[in-house]
Amino acid sequence: MKLSNLAATAGVIMSALSNPLWAAGTAEATQTESTTISIAGHEVPVLKGGLYDRYRSNPPLSVIESEAPDVDLSWFKELRKEKVDIGFESYSPNFYYKNSRVTVIFTADLNRLRELMPAQVLEKVQPIQVWPGRGLVALTAYAYHFCDNDSYNEIGLSVITNRPGSSSLGPLTLMSQAMSNDFWGYVLKLPVNTELARVRGVVGYNLPKWLTGIHYRETDQSVVVEILDSETGKVDVTVEARKLDDLSKKVSMVTNSFTNVDQQGRLTTGYATSRQLSHASSTSAETVSLGLTEGSLSTFIRSLKLGKMLKYEYVPEFQSALYSPRPL
Repeated sequence: MKLSNLAATAGVIMSALSNPLWAAGTAEATQTESTTISIAGHEVPVLKGGLYDRYRSNPPLSVIESEAPDVDLSWFKELRKEKVDIGFESYSPNFYYKNSRVTVIFTADLNRLRELMPAQVLEKVQPIQVWPGRGLVALTAYAYHFCDNDSYNEIGLSVITNRPGSSSLGPLTLMSQAMSNDFWGYVLKLPVNTELARVRGVVGYNLPKWLTGIHYRETDQSVVVEILDSETGKVDVTVEARKLDDLSKKVSMVTNSFTNVDQQGRLTTGYATSRQLSHASSTSAETVSLGLTEGSLSTFIRSLKLGKMLKYEYVPEFQSALYSPRPL
């Protein structure tokens, strides 16, 4: 197998974006009435009467079936939630019933990736080296159209790593993860567009989330994502990704795990399992356009010295279960 093909198979790293109006094809929240709840000492606005307001991450599947009758809930019926304390009372796993995403895998400067990872994380995992001096990052735009947290948009930027406790053997490690559909990463950036998603992610999952505008829309031929700079409100990063025609309807199960440090300085790990219902991929650089400006996220991405795009994944329909982190 060619090196580029090995690297390309890692297209599902990490481990979110519209609202229940996904049927109309929009990913922008149209919530007009909110209420405020308390999560771990944070006052958080949520959709009044929404799933989170009513059920705090534990809605009965009968309610989901009633509110989204065209969603297949068979997989979720096989899973069991448990009450957990993650800095606040919640339930694990968190269910994402109807979602979309686009993921782009780039090569990046290996030394820079190592600089960005905490020393204690590097003791357990390393960025996968695909060739001398080059590692891999995954840039993903998620659209969580209908989930336990209502709906929101999320952008994930992650370093692709080996599994904790295993050797990092470059392309061989990547091949092993691809064969098992079990991928590992370290999350560098994870902006979201609701305060509920931000607080839950920071407090409960130890993830680098912040609140900013994220516009996720579709044209006849493309998915267009605009990430705003949280300080200036101007467009920071733009991703335009082509809708691929050769969609597979074969269900594909993928696990994405991450290693990080919690608020007490302890190493933790968490993961999400995704059930991909419609998906396609390409290795053609012409399928994706990445637009950078002088914004803060653009500046950060430039510092990674991105190289060749190795794979693009177009997943217009998937479901997911996100499990709470545990000590590593």
